Amino acid sequence: MHDSETSILKRPGETTAESVFNALVRAGHGHFTGVPCSLLKGFFRILERPDAPITYIPAPREDSALGVASGLALSGAHPVVLMQNSGLGYSLNVLTSFNLIYDVHLPIVVSWRGYEGKDAVEHDVIGRELTRLLDVFGLPWTVLDNENPEDSVEAFLKQYDSGRSTAVLIVREGI
Repeated sequence: MHDSETSILKRPGETTAESVFNALVRAGHGHFTGVPCSLLKGFFRILERPDAPITYIPAPREDSALGVASGLALSGAHPVVLMQNSGLGYSLNVLTSFNLIYDVHLPIVVSWRGYEGKDAVEHDVIGRELTRLLDVFGLPWTVLDNENPEDSVEAFLKQYDSGRSTAVLIVREGI
């Protein structure tokens, strides 16, 4: 909780994507990379704005996004990686053979495709198993509360612990 003991709700007129983006930028994250996903389209629209106060590096694949973000982190930048959960599955080798063993930790925003079986059939298995998969690999996670996005980002960044742990913010509803 915050000093006022109340949740930080979205600011008037602000979309959930804007709230998440602004909270990450206020926390010092100025570089973003990832692979677009329809559940994250509002966030990617912000990143692609010519006047966005950040650096956005599109990635062709999720493992490439992890590589770009890892290089940025090693150079002292504070990147955020965005991907859908199928891309997370695809990237587990990079996470386990590089990021986690060499302590190059990243904040990762993952869309939860297949949540409760409400998606295309190819997302059913990863959707059903996402949180268990994260638990198996020791990746702390927070599910985004679209009504209180700043609180969710704060909890997520607390798990990230200034780069001492790779953490995942799960987006189950489109933003």
